[in-house]
Amino acid sequence: NDIAENALRRAALWDEVKDRLGKNALGLSGGQQQRLVIARALAIEPDILLMDEPASSLDPRSTSRIEDLMHELTPGVTIVIVTHNLQQAGRVGDYTAFLSSDPDDNDDNGPVVGRLVEFGTTKKIFSGPDDKRTEDYVTGRFG
Repeated sequence: NDIAENALRRAALWDEVKDRLGKNALGLSGGQQQRLVIARALAIEPDILLMDEPASSLDPRSTSRIEDLMHELTPGVTIVIVTHNLQQAGRVGDYTAFLSSDPDDNDDNGPVVGRLVEFGTTKKIFSGPDDKRTEDYVTGRFG
């Protein structure tokens, strides 16, 4: 019980769910469900959290709560997010990696594979990237 309460508190959810702990989580809002997923991960005291589109399909208020939570957790947990939301990446990221899918160089008809195009501080990636493909993406010229 202590582990669950601590994880729910760290995920900024305890006060909202403490009176309904035995009820189905499907009765929670989308934002609450997302924070519950984070609480479940935090229960094992990870060093790193990998979040894939952590605020997709959430309203702006719930998105803001998730982003605030990420900032609160980062002193003790490294968070890696995957997102297509450039604004969110700019708000929450200390570092940004831009990946693109290009055909394999060895075969014109080969499989599409992910390629790391550029990595750097979020400020650098968004204000002065070194690679034209990165610049095209962050300025909305493609993607």
